[in-house]
Amino acid sequence: MSDIFMETEIADFENYLTAERGLAANTVISYGRDLRKLAGYLQSIRVSSVQKVTRGNLIDYLISEKRRGIVSNSVARNLFAIKMFFRFLVAEEVLRDDVTELIESPKLWRILPETLTVEEVESVLSLPDMSTREGVRDRAILEMLYATGMRISELANVKLDDYNPRVGTVICHGKGSRERIIPVGRQAIASAFLYLNESRPRFLKGRESPYLFVTRLKSKFSRVGLWKMIHGYVRKFGAGKKITPHTFRHSFATHLLANGAELRVIQAMLGHANISTTQFYTHVDKERLKSIHRKYHPRA
Repeated sequence: MSDIFMETEIADFENYLTAERGLAANTVISYGRDLRKLAGYLQSIRVSSVQKVTRGNLIDYLISEKRRGIVSNSVARNLFAIKMFFRFLVAEEVLRDDVTELIESPKLWRILPETLTVEEVESVLSLPDMSTREGVRDRAILEMLYATGMRISELANVKLDDYNPRVGTVICHGKGSRERIIPVGRQAIASAFLYLNESRPRFLKGRESPYLFVTRLKSKFSRVGLWKMIHGYVRKFGAGKKITPHTFRHSFATHLLANGAELRVIQAMLGHANISTTQFYTHVDKERLKSIHRKYHPRA
């Protein structure tokens, strides 16, 4: 058996955590370390591939960690990393089933995602320098992220033919090869119009590309490339919040819910296979309501 068991899958997961979820470098390193420790254990009991890992293997590993005197918080963090990893593998279609699904997680790991207020979204969207080709493009990207709730990996893969400004929709190619049609608002359409007519031709310089958003190298964006671009504006914005590309997705869903959109409609636009995933945003909105109550009620 190779001494780099599961290394490819773990490296892909680390890339996802950095580029898609925007987690801090130390957090990514910590999760990677936990997973490589698991990989060593699985190799020692002669599990030959990630497809052959069972729920029992994982439970035995966690029990062995506990017996070695590892504190409960560390075991809980380890389990959280493992569950995230296997969910990622299912989403990427490396695995068909999530073997961690029935392994209970401590409630303390149910962390509500950071969201932006409408005013904060406006502030971030105003950051690109519209006198440059990059600024025009970046504004269009940020507008499209917030308008559609797409993941950055999905946005990177949007092609010109997928976008229909006349109808006001974009076809998104999501996880599991599922397609969904998402409405695009007027402001995002206006920003995309400016980009398509003024900025994109300056990037391509007579060449052609099937992709909607292109880089200065005339190629499509990678997930990491888009994350780096967005992160640059996040640093300028500050505001004391941890903003990632996913923050736009969370804000999109939360603002729709707060303004009365039906959960099933939000589910369709986000591309969630199960309504239970979308229902998570009802908890986010409840937290927002509770914070407002605490701030303004005289006896809160």
